[in-house]
Amino acid sequence: MTQQTNKQVLHSIRQHFNDDDAVKLQSIQSLWSDYGEIARYWLPSLSSSVVVKSVNPPDDTQHPRGWNTTVSHQRKLDSYRNEQYFYQHYSAFTDNYCHVPRCLGTGQFGKQSWLILQDLDQHGFTYRCDDAPLALVKLGLRWLAYFHARFLQEPLSGLWPIGTYWHLATRPDEWQKMPDGRLKQQAQSIDNQLNQAGFQTLLHGDAKLANFCFSQDQTDLAAVDFQYVGAGVGVKDVAYFLGSCFDSDGLIHHADMLLDHYFSCLHQAAKHYVINTDIAAVEHQWRALYPLAWADFQRFLIGWATEHYKINDYMLMMTDKVLTSLNN
Repeated sequence: MTQQTNKQVLHSIRQHFNDDDAVKLQSIQSLWSDYGEIARYWLPSLSSSVVVKSVNPPDDTQHPRGWNTTVSHQRKLDSYRNEQYFYQHYSAFTDNYCHVPRCLGTGQFGKQSWLILQDLDQHGFTYRCDDAPLALVKLGLRWLAYFHARFLQEPLSGLWPIGTYWHLATRPDEWQKMPDGRLKQQAQSIDNQLNQAGFQTLLHGDAKLANFCFSQDQTDLAAVDFQYVGAGVGVKDVAYFLGSCFDSDGLIHHADMLLDHYFSCLHQAAKHYVINTDIAAVEHQWRALYPLAWADFQRFLIGWATEHYKINDYMLMMTDKVLTSLNN
């Protein structure tokens, strides 16, 4: 970020907390395509740090894969507004079974905006991993199950009407780039079946392993990055999460067991939240849609990055299953 932007964010934080001694400790990471940064600030008045997600879109966008389009730029801007709305209006309805950082404040100055969030490290969620053992994968699925159960069949407003960053309506450029074939021809049908399913919930929308923060003893976790939270069927999050945890061999060996684990947690979560919806019916519908969730994500990947490593034998097997069914 520019020096002026840093000064503006720091000034806002000092005003918000009435703490003139607040200081920036470190930049944690840049946002995708250099749209801002996530940074840690120290507040002496609270004897605690906070995490600030600052959005300051560049005038000249440079996408890592060359998607420098007006559609792409507007989707990113909308996603940051979507995330802010989630933290302001929905995050308070979560609990320790689907923990998210508490929103401590928001701000805006011109085209720049920022979110002030609890520092998860200060609350014990200090462990990150990019190669999770089964126990941590199960924790991630538990988080998703409770999050999905909490918002199952709830009226959702103010957020993306369809969650996830890859759904068809927001990816016309990528669809156009796909080679002709059965998946491209059936893309709309797959999209319709997922979006028109009778049981819908709130999706995280980008539930990859990197967006989960685990406790140091690896018994609990919290999720971050809610830019693409919105409505959908829970298995879209599940398929995407599993794809971020395993290669093809891992998916072939573990996916069925882990899908069972997710639905077991979903039943437990329904009891926890005293949900009246028929969870057995939800499971029946979402299990049938699980292969479509894989096919839907493959459709995006083929148009976005044809040789992407996530297009593996397991994904191809799921997609072939869907296309064979649709052609019969």
